[in-house]
Amino acid sequence: MPQIEEAQPKYLQIAHYIRDQILRGDLRPGDEVPSERQLAADWNVSRPTAARSLQALSHQGLVEKRQGSGTYVRSLEVNRRARELYGRARQTGKIYSPGEYAVITSAGWLEAPGHVAEALNLAKDRRAVHRRRITNDQSGPITLSTSWFPPEVGQRAPKLLDPERIQEGTLMHVEKMTGRRGSYAEDRMCARAATEEETADLRLAPASPVLIVHHVVFDLQDRPLEFTEATYPPDRWAFEQGYPLG
Repeated sequence: MPQIEEAQPKYLQIAHYIRDQILRGDLRPGDEVPSERQLAADWNVSRPTAARSLQALSHQGLVEKRQGSGTYVRSLEVNRRARELYGRARQTGKIYSPGEYAVITSAGWLEAPGHVAEALNLAKDRRAVHRRRITNDQSGPITLSTSWFPPEVGQRAPKLLDPERIQEGTLMHVEKMTGRRGSYAEDRMCARAATEEETADLRLAPASPVLIVHHVVFDLQDRPLEFTEATYPPDRWAFEQGYPLG
């Protein structure tokens, strides 16, 4: 169990820990979250502090309290960001939670588009390895994404060229094969109308709004390791992020 840090209110640290479990898929809709008594014992805090953490999760729409029963994870129409996916992969060895799966629609060497070449610092040779996938759950397609890797990564991680799924996720596989560990990432987001291809793959109405996320992972030497462009349908736009004010 993580230790309490003084830099952030105790109740928020507990709430964020449980929130991350929910967003990773470790706690699924309908699962019961620890009670006030259990949280107070696990985190060595008072019952009021534990109760406030559950209240914070309720205000975020992540849990609901059932009278006489307990507190449970709500049914969520949100999509997990890369941060939650990486956390799950590092803890469980699997990138997706139960009920989710990816279909790899193409993989191999391609000339990278200009914005990808710039993100990966590709100079004269703009050939890169790509993996395009549609992620699904029981409701259908939930994300369309294409990951791109520099040539030196593609040469050392040939499994990226195979259209078979990589259970632990591409980043964990790249780290294992290259010895380069992801250190930090940057995300840029914008919204626009879906293209014809996105409309077909995500089963959307024509001209539906979609959220576009450009995600770049850097290694410990600040070198780009992976660039991913992800497209989210309109009912998957809810992302949670907490931060201090002051």
